[in-house]
Parts: sequence; C-alpha cells; structure tokens
Amino acid sequence: MPLIGAVADDLTGATTTGVLLARSKARTAVFFNEEAAEKTEGIDELDAILISSNSRPLPANEAYDKVKSATIALKKMGVEYFSKRIDTTLRGGVGVEIDAMLDQMKEGTVAVVVPAMPQSRRILVGGYSVIDGVALINTPVAQDVRTPVKENYIPRLLEGQTRRKVGLVTLDKVLAGEEVIEEALAEQKKAGCEVIVVDGITLEDVENIAKACISLRWDVVAVDPGPFTSKLAFYRELISAEEPNIPPQADEAGKTVLIAAGSATPVTKKQMEILCQDPRHVRVSVEPLPLIEGGDVALDEVFKAVNKAAELLESDNQPRAILFETALHGELLNLDEEDNKRHYAGGMSANRINAGLGMIVSQLLEKVGKEKVAGLYTTGGDTMVNVCYQLGVECIEVMDYVIPQTDVGRLVGSKYSGLPVVGKGGLTGNDNTACDIVSRLFRESAR
Repeated sequence: MPLIGAVADDLTGATTTGVLLARSKARTAVFFNEEAAEKTEGIDELDAILISSNSRPLPANEAYDKVKSATIALKKMGVEYFSKRIDTTLRGGVGVEIDAMLDQMKEGTVAVVVPAMPQSRRILVGGYSVIDGVALINTPVAQDVRTPVKENYIPRLLEGQTRRKVGLVTLDKVLAGEEVIEEALAEQKKAGCEVIVVDGITLEDVENIAKACISLRWDVVAVDPGPFTSKLAFYRELISAEEPNIPPQADEAGKTVLIAAGSATPVTKKQMEILCQDPRHVRVSVEPLPLIEGGDVALDEVFKAVNKAAELLESDNQPRAILFETALHGELLNLDEEDNKRHYAGGMSANRINAGLGMIVSQLLEKVGKEKVAGLYTTGGDTMVNVCYQLGVECIEVMDYVIPQTDVGRLVGSKYSGLPVVGKGGLTGNDNTACDIVSRLFRESAR
C-alpha cells in the first residue's frame, strides 16, 4: 500500500522527488496524470506514488482543479503522507496549488514550505531564494518563456498566490537546531499561518526541520523540491537511508542513445556542444517553424529527421548517441511572438515543437526497433511528457539519479517497457552532464 503520495507540477519534478525515495529502498512510480495511476494494476505493491498535474504554466483556476483532482486520487489509493512537489526555482502557481491540496486535507493541516535543495545548490536565506550563488531573479528563470519568476522573496511570492496567511521561519532559528525550529513553527501557527516558509542551506537543516515537524505531531503537507519529503519519510521510518543504485559497466556495441533536447537554455546548449565534440555523437537539427505550422509541413520535417537517424543507426558506423534538437542551432525563436503571429493559444508553439520531438523518437523506434536503442534522454519536462505520450507510456518507475535533478527510470506500460530513460531539467548540471548521462544509459541498458 502506498503511504507516500506527491503531486508535482511537471513530470521531471515528479521524477526528481521520486528518485530520492527510490534510492532509499521505496518502490516508487511516477504517473503522468491521476487517470493513469487509477487504472494501473499493482498499485498496492508500491511504497510511493507521484502524480504529475502538468499544471505549472496553467491559469490559476485550471492549476487548482488539476492539483485537487490528483490529490483526491491519492487519497483514494490510501496515501497517508502528502507532498506538493515544487520547482526549485518556484515557477508556476505554487500558492494556488498549495491551496488545492490543503483544501482536501483535514482541518488544521499546515503546509510547511522548504524550498532548499542543497544537493543542487538551491538554498533559502531570510526568505530569499539563491540558486547556485545567484539571486533567483538574476538567473535565467526570471526570463523563462512560459513561467518567469519576478519575485525573490518567497513569502511575498506565495502571498500573491494563496488565500492563506504565510509565515516564515528564518535561518537563525533553523541553525539553532530542532527544538528552536519546533518553537518557531508553533509560533507561526499560533499567529494564524497555515503556510509556513522555512529557510535552509544544508541537508542537516532540512533534516532538523523534518524532525521538528514530526515532534510537533502536526498534519503536514510537505511543499518542497524533494529533500524535505525524503527526510520526513526517513524519520517516520517509512524508508531506509539513501544510497546510489548504479549498475556495472556494460558493452556499448550495437546500441545508441536517443536524445530529445527541448530545452533552449544556455546550460543545455553548452552541455550539448560538449557532447557533440565527440565524433561518435551526431546532431540532427530539426527546424522548429515547420513543427509550429503543423499539418503536412510538420510531418515532412519529422520524417526527414527520422529517415536521417534511421540511416545512421543502420550504417556500419552506428553513432553512440543521436541528438535531436530544435533550439540549439540558428536564431532562437520567441515562441510568444510565434503564438501571436498565428493567433494560437499561449504555449501552443512550444507544445507543437515538443510533440514533434516526441513523434520523431516514436517513429524512429518503430522503424529500427527497441533493440538498437540503449535508452532515451530528454531535456525539459514538456519534452519528456511528449516523448512518452507518443510511445504510449503513462508511468515511469524511478531508480536513481546521475546527479540531483537528473533522474534515471524505466518506461512502464507499453511495448517499450523496460527501456531506460533519463529526464533532466534545462537548468541542471555542469558542462559534462550530457556526456555522463549517455554513459549512464548504457549501463542501465544492461541492468
């Protein structure tokens, strides 16, 4: 029976939290929506369930409904401990989604918001979010094309999104240890705060916050990118200590990693440039405008990429990896302008590009067979959703991570079941992360 349940606002967020639980010996599955979770057999064998509401870019009322529906589904499955998985950069309608979960909980439940993910150098100090040593609003997230973040002070950001009173426990209290944290949390609740933001800069801080919440015996919704959820589960004795789950080296002959790069961030661009310095890794550039236009021109662009990749896979010089990308060559498109130009709904151009990448991977696998593919590597949550959708997959069993927020899993529930997959956010990793992911997928293919 799954005791731990979480709702994430996108798929890569769900896998990030899920992997922390999976590395701690909890059998964990990530579902693309609540319908997929409700119809899947063997739910009782899981320890943790994560559902992606795919709500990050949605208007507030739609995001609320999506999270509410996913929360109700988790309750029906018998979940006892709930989390609202948030992006490490606080994108989306976090406050609205907290309301959606709390409205389904018993009276007196408190949302404890711990945005810190020290493993990825995401911390909170004085209520201010700092990403890898840079103030949140000075990172590329501030210019995110779909969900920009313009507020660095997280209590104020949440106050603009939730109808509940927001409190803050500052770093001086956190550094003083579990008992002082406990007192500070109690003071905030006594003051009428139902949403309490807590500073943190180390995993020890996160542990102490978790222990304080358990000591208070509160009903808590954990609102965090993953570490707080994991530490609560550990100190509740629901999971074991976290440790890597790495398979041995594998023979790479005769297999290729397929990469669908839907992210246009400078981080992703640099990673792929480093990857393609190795001549065994081949770039197949896909023009985004035909995909945005749709119809026959989009299909022509898809099949051009599929045919080129199939030739490479069936040649005597089979590549170690093939990179499909739409935004890492040429001039970067302004997708909002493309939507306006065509009178599309907001986000439709981005959706069509990601759907095109998904179709390319799906058609290529259909053409050459699963046996030639070591695994799939996607950048960007929307890209991962579209690839899996095209493959008929609605669930991923998570296993481990390459680095935090770069998650390893296996596809479940289609003819491609068992195929390894790595999903990575566009802002995660160092220059060599793409190379490390490709190497890891070969290992996973032999597990």
